[in-house]
Amino acid sequence: MELQISDGAFVALVAAIGGVALGLAARLGRFCTLGAIEDLLYGGSDHRIRMWGIALGTAMIATFGLIGAGFIPAADIPYLGSGWNPIAHVIGGLLFGYGMAIAGNCGFGALARLGGGDLRSFVIVLVMGIAGYIVMSGPLAALRVRMFPADLLTSDITPGLAHLAEALTGIGAPVFGVLAGAAIMIMALGSQSFRAERGLIVWGHIVGLAIAFAWAGTHVAAQRSFGATPLESYTFVAPLGETILYVMTASGTTLSFAVGSVGGVLAGAFIGSLIKGHFRWEACEDPRELRRQITGAALMGAGAILAMGCSVGQGLSAMSVLAYGAPLTLAAIFAGAALGLRQLITGWASV
Repeated sequence: MELQISDGAFVALVAAIGGVALGLAARLGRFCTLGAIEDLLYGGSDHRIRMWGIALGTAMIATFGLIGAGFIPAADIPYLGSGWNPIAHVIGGLLFGYGMAIAGNCGFGALARLGGGDLRSFVIVLVMGIAGYIVMSGPLAALRVRMFPADLLTSDITPGLAHLAEALTGIGAPVFGVLAGAAIMIMALGSQSFRAERGLIVWGHIVGLAIAFAWAGTHVAAQRSFGATPLESYTFVAPLGETILYVMTASGTTLSFAVGSVGGVLAGAFIGSLIKGHFRWEACEDPRELRRQITGAALMGAGAILAMGCSVGQGLSAMSVLAYGAPLTLAAIFAGAALGLRQLITGWASV
């Protein structure tokens, strides 16, 4: 008998498979955006930022390879829509980065820690999801649209750096994308001490492949649903809110990529914490720490909606297709995180 699976269940399964890989990368490979920035600025190590470069280079090579092969239509990728707003990307990225620093984790990192039993991260997940929905479609949605219109700048050229290069030179965008990804990977591997860290390199590749796998899997889902299912890859703010809604209203809603991605990361992180023997229940005992986490989570939720993605959504998924806003958002997240870390470590007086 042929097994029948709904479109929602199919795309959730795709998201869950890649999500498990991401959760394992966080727990076993120590893949973490804030951790990479903190190691670089204060830990005297650039290994995890280089791991980020491996993940990004792999995601770009794999995604543009799929676009060049004709498997993924670039026009259907949401980050390559008709317009963009650089102001929103910068302000949203700064808010997200600063919130990430004072909360101690981004949305993806909070899910990974929650999978290891950290109940403090449960607060971050809840507040981020709710704050994101307040700005995206709740009471502040109209104000967001008025202040930060998504199509502030428009062009006949697809809003991506590789597509701009194609328009200027006539050479296909996938060629530029693959070359850019290869250049980033070569720079990441430029350190001899990092090259000795085989585990970080392997897990970096796995993260990048998970991003491309999501694009490919959701394209298959779009084909089997005759376009009803959009192309998606990983981001971890709006999906937190969508998952919260699904948990409360599952009888009246359907599974989605967002729900599958959140569940997959939680499952992968849980498995990884068991493998490492790190699973343990933890709770917040310091009211000041809890206040920072709630404030940081709210800033991240709002910032990610303004920037149309978080450190993973813009930093990896949007960067994998070289969307205009991705490098702006990534730079702003780094700057905001650097400011927040400086405040926490040395205080405002030295900022």
